Amino acid sequence: MQRIRILVADDHTLIRRGVVGLLNSQPDMEVVGDVGSGEEAFTKTAAALPEVVLMDIGMPGMNGLDACKAIKTQLPSVQVLILTMHDREDYLFQALRAGASGYILKGADVQDLLSAIRCVHDGEVYLYRTITKKLLADYVRRVEQGGERGTYDGLTEREREVLRLIAQGKTTSEIAQLLYISQHTVQTHRDHIMKKLDLHSKAALIKYAIRKGLISADS
Repeated sequence: MQRIRILVADDHTLIRRGVVGLLNSQPDMEVVGDVGSGEEAFTKTAAALPEVVLMDIGMPGMNGLDACKAIKTQLPSVQVLILTMHDREDYLFQALRAGASGYILKGADVQDLLSAIRCVHDGEVYLYRTITKKLLADYVRRVEQGGERGTYDGLTEREREVLRLIAQGKTTSEIAQLLYISQHTVQTHRDHIMKKLDLHSKAALIKYAIRKGLISADS
């Protein structure tokens, strides 16, 4: 099995060492470096070429957000996952604008962290569930108030139902049970929604919401 190459950047030594030990204990993960500052994160990433950088925000000198932006500018194929204590939307949106592929709190469960790393490594966006729910709920609210009416009118009634349930944070399995359809059908509806809105991934949905002002950092 080819392991995911990971760089850990956190200025708290005990936390960093604990995370390194955890990741190295996973059969599909390998820590190729650990650093305590943004500058070191950028330099070490260029040298070690990890696939995923696990990045804290508050570090001395260059902070994690600036380091993320620098890494994505020079090495766009490297995925950056923010691991932070800051449960604030302004930091979340700054991280997304800087090019991060995920945002998870230090208080998250171990399995959530491992899932987040695997998720961003596979090219997806990982956000803790409450943030994803808010992004989609705000999109639906603005649409129903008249914003983006043209694209929303292109959805069928069933697609609107699916979109509303996604906005409520329902899983594919839960949506299937509520609408008495198969999980495959739910995924098909989801794919049609993304296509009709000209959005092809969760990352595109988030970027679209920010770009269009559907979601703002201070909302």
